[in-house]
Amino acid sequence: MEIIRPRTLPGFMELLPAKQAQFEKMLEILRSTYASFGFAPLDTPVIEDAQILLAKGGGETEKQIYRFQKGDSDLALRFDLTVPLAKYVALHYNDLAFPFRRYQISKVYRGERPQRGRFREFYQADIDIIGDGKLDVLNEAEIPAVIYRIFRAFGLTRFQVRVNNRKILTGFYEMLGLAAQSAEIMRTVDKLDKIGAEKVRLLLTEDCGVEPNQAEEILRFISISGANSVVLAALGAYQGKNECFDLGVSELKTVTENLAAFGVPEENFAIDLTIARGLDYYTGTVYETTLLDHPEIGSVCSGGRYDNLASHYIDKPLPGVGISIGLTRLFYVLDEQGLLNPSLCTAPADALVLPMTADPAPAIVLAEQLRGAGLRVQLYAEQKKFKQKLSYADKLGAPFAVLLGEDELAEGLCSVKDMRSGVQKKLAPAEAAAYMRSVLAAEQGALILEQSHGE
Repeated sequence: MEIIRPRTLPGFMELLPAKQAQFEKMLEILRSTYASFGFAPLDTPVIEDAQILLAKGGGETEKQIYRFQKGDSDLALRFDLTVPLAKYVALHYNDLAFPFRRYQISKVYRGERPQRGRFREFYQADIDIIGDGKLDVLNEAEIPAVIYRIFRAFGLTRFQVRVNNRKILTGFYEMLGLAAQSAEIMRTVDKLDKIGAEKVRLLLTEDCGVEPNQAEEILRFISISGANSVVLAALGAYQGKNECFDLGVSELKTVTENLAAFGVPEENFAIDLTIARGLDYYTGTVYETTLLDHPEIGSVCSGGRYDNLASHYIDKPLPGVGISIGLTRLFYVLDEQGLLNPSLCTAPADALVLPMTADPAPAIVLAEQLRGAGLRVQLYAEQKKFKQKLSYADKLGAPFAVLLGEDELAEGLCSVKDMRSGVQKKLAPAEAAAYMRSVLAAEQGALILEQSHGE
């Protein structure tokens, strides 16, 4: 029989056990943080009716979507988690309590050209709050608190949630007589970090139909910066001329004024008038989160407020606010930058129990006792020499090997060997469990290492 060469398709991430353990740790942090804010877990099918998925798409989305026929069915793999959420809320509208708060951490599929940090199959980690007819702006103020808690739990302090409000931009462009071009202008201005002010000015005048003096006014406006209070004061000079602009400023103030109550320090939050988000369905607050010492990574968490999530599926206004983390890309980039903590324990077991007698029953009992004490325990059942057993424990990365031989059985003890230090102790099973738990607790570190500022 011919051996088929094993291979992983381009654009699909496949990790070795230690890296997978780090990725799982990231998933645990996200799930627990989302749950702590009262978001309910949700899962939706990977495959949907193509008509459902393409209702909000077309254009670039239709080019990238994985679409196929099965019998008479026109099917597709989900492109993101937002459209399936829209379908879900419309389908189960009568059974849900609003505001509906959900989180979903799942794989999505995009048939784009695979490249460094870009994948065809990748995890997204989303939260959304959906209102029935209305949704208070206070929900938009809570989102930065969720982002802040997540990145602090990852082990980071040098990050910033950058916030703007699309109503401010829409109102400002209306004041300049550019209402018809506002969406195109926002998409152009959103590229400022990537292409710089000169190219933005050129695109505004050549592609967006903006007069040179208007382009200068736009660049002057979006360059307003400083402490949040300074930016808000500067925006005050434009108020009273446009209703949409004034509403946007009011909403932005609500978001910033509640930051302290939500526990978000001002150094981790900044008003940035350049943020618009490229997608036109955003209508209010918009968010982008960056790692201050790694601007080359770009936004690692983004989202915003939208007016009607499910207009294609139900005749009811369902406004919402949400954020998404491209988890696979974030993990890949952090790993590439050497920011994942290499000393974090990634072994699948805290302890490896090694039977040293012909009868394995006592070792089985010991393994169950240690598991009952809250440890992750693997029982080594292979008939190998002692040196090979320890070599396996070392390769596995297990912090402890627990030996149970004739001497230990006679004394009612077990030998606990710390695989890192080489220290070995004879302890009663309950004492062994307490000892290992205390060592492991003291060694718990952050998932992501942060470089000192200025390095």
